[in-house]
Amino acid sequence: MDDYFYTGPGDMMFELVPIFIFVVFIVVIGGLIFSAARGFRQWNKNEKSPKLNVNAVVKSKRTDYVSFAGSHQHPGSAQTDYYVTFEFDSGDRSEFKLSGKQYGILSEGDTGQLTFQGTRYLSFNRERATAL
Repeated sequence: MDDYFYTGPGDMMFELVPIFIFVVFIVVIGGLIFSAARGFRQWNKNEKSPKLNVNAVVKSKRTDYVSFAGSHQHPGSAQTDYYVTFEFDSGDRSEFKLSGKQYGILSEGDTGQLTFQGTRYLSFNRERATAL
């Protein structure tokens, strides 16, 4: 009579799979909340930072290319992030993320006035070279 309620090893799967799906859901939601909170903290820190205008030299440029795989029906996508490192008169260096257009008009060795706020790049006004 006790065998009447036992339906086999599949019972355990009906108990464990919903728990597993719930745990994965909580981890994903937790990761999204953590990422959003970190982004908000950085944005808030930048907003509270003063806007600085300093002499700087473009020391290096780099790109970070990330590709996302697709399938037969849907093509993949890609994203390129652009970074420029500036060196200040003090010798300190800072790297900023720029748009592709901003990145394209700068060359290594350019000198000028860099305007930034915290980790946020605002502008770079290149000094005009004088003829000798």
